[in-house]
Amino acid sequence: MRTATIFWAGIAAMTICVNASAAEQGTMGTVTGINRLNSTIAIKRVETGTVGANTSGTAEEFKVKDPAMIEDVHAGDRVTFFTADGGGSKTIIKLDRQK
Repeated sequence: MRTATIFWAGIAAMTICVNASAAEQGTMGTVTGINRLNSTIAIKRVETGTVGANTSGTAEEFKVKDPAMIEDVHAGDRVTFFTADGGGSKTIIKLDRQK
């Protein structure tokens, strides 16, 4: 019984670590549109190089957590962004413009 408890505790700890490291990775994309009045931004994701992946479709629209994040961003800029799901819509919690 004790061995099984230790085993499952180890599995749970590994799962938490993997999820935390996956959450820290940003997604890259190209800004296709910005609506500063509604605090939304449209971003087309950049292909990650996976063979056969078809992720370069239409742009996705996201709300931004802080409207100040989109003040220095313009259509055509490449960005790295981090999202959080809330209330059925994706919200950008961090946005970095690539130089």
